[in-house]
Amino acid sequence: MAKAERLELRLDDELVDRIDTWMNETGQASSRSDAVRQLVDIGLGTVTGKSIQLTDGDKLNFMMLRDIMKHLKIKDAETDVDLVAETIYGGHYWAPTWEMQGLFHKHADRPADVNLVVDTLEMWDFIEGCIEKLKPEESERLKEANHGYLPKFAGFDGNNESSLMSIARFIVEKMDRFSRFKKRDFNSHAPTAARYRRMTTAFEPIRATLGLGRDLGVDQIIELLKVER
Repeated sequence: MAKAERLELRLDDELVDRIDTWMNETGQASSRSDAVRQLVDIGLGTVTGKSIQLTDGDKLNFMMLRDIMKHLKIKDAETDVDLVAETIYGGHYWAPTWEMQGLFHKHADRPADVNLVVDTLEMWDFIEGCIEKLKPEESERLKEANHGYLPKFAGFDGNNESSLMSIARFIVEKMDRFSRFKKRDFNSHAPTAARYRRMTTAFEPIRATLGLGRDLGVDQIIELLKVER
């Protein structure tokens, strides 16, 4: 038997009433302390993505939707509605998190990461767009300053910056933004986030001067590439 540790806990009257209501409605606990242990276990399972919790209303709504799908004879649905129904009937709330890991996860993109990716995409959209307009002699000068080739957005490292890479792909491929980068791999195979962060910081004051016929010059692109290194 696992070792048990005694904890002193103070709860306000409202929370105690909610625990008592849960005990009376479910009949699953023999005492308040047993109820608290079960509720903590349920809560931890939910927030860590190891199980789901459905209200009675959730269950009723799902079963009604399942009946509609059966009546309409909808095939090839992404969700296994029969599995979810059996989960509800049997109380196997851990099962969907096993079978549908793409749905039941706790990852959420960090706003700071989204901002970095958007700033990076916008910067490289300007850079690549201006490169297309360079004169041949300007292109050659840019190549000389960049190891013999024209610079291009390389993406983010799939191993160490996978969240950033995923955000970039989603923005371009699913949201149809920055169409210049469609169909690209987005995997740089080497860390780029720190360099792009330095570049976007240097690009910010330049960005305020662009537009209305004013583009990046080859010297500005070269200076941005120096910041990247």
